[in-house]
Amino acid sequence: MKRKTLDPKLEQTIKIANELPISSDRKAVLEVLIQYIQKKVDQGEEVNLNFICTHNSRRSQFSQIWAKTAADLYGIPANCYSGGVEVTAFNERAVNSLKRSGFRISCKENGSNPIYLLSYSENSEPILAFSKLYDDPINKASRFAAVMTCDHADENCPFIPGTEQRIPVRYEDPKAFDDTELESSKYDERSQQIASEMLYVFSQVKNKI
Repeated sequence: MKRKTLDPKLEQTIKIANELPISSDRKAVLEVLIQYIQKKVDQGEEVNLNFICTHNSRRSQFSQIWAKTAADLYGIPANCYSGGVEVTAFNERAVNSLKRSGFRISCKENGSNPIYLLSYSENSEPILAFSKLYDDPINKASRFAAVMTCDHADENCPFIPGTEQRIPVRYEDPKAFDDTELESSKYDERSQQIASEMLYVFSQVKNKI
């Protein structure tokens, strides 16, 4: 891994995530994403990943943020976006989980759909995060991989304009544990799983630069 300056708490989170086991079945799922990224890198083309879930509130946000962090850590140029088929809000429980992981988070705009700025160190470029449609102008409108992070969006979006490849990488929804004593631990568990898998994905990509 190319060395980046990380906040100590986030560095510990990443260390734990890198030690999580990934099953062979799951690696097979991730291999499709790895091959897409590798092909774009080999051809000298932009890597544009749009992580899509119905409400763009939990799993797709986790995926975008961890993918962008992993890409930067491994020195792979990649544009990481997220979106949904309905606009809601970046769920506060997910935001709090990322804070516990060690991300620096500030709120740029309040309201029903807050806009957050996240960074992994004092000098890293912030990631802009809020709930949006997958074709929001802030996302790459064409030549991207649609990475489907939930079964509902995957099954109910038969066609996504602009996508070069549709790649299902589904995750269980931590929403099932909202307002229970397991809420925080389950959000952290899902975030760490996604961190582990995104770190694995970008660790497998060979950069010619």
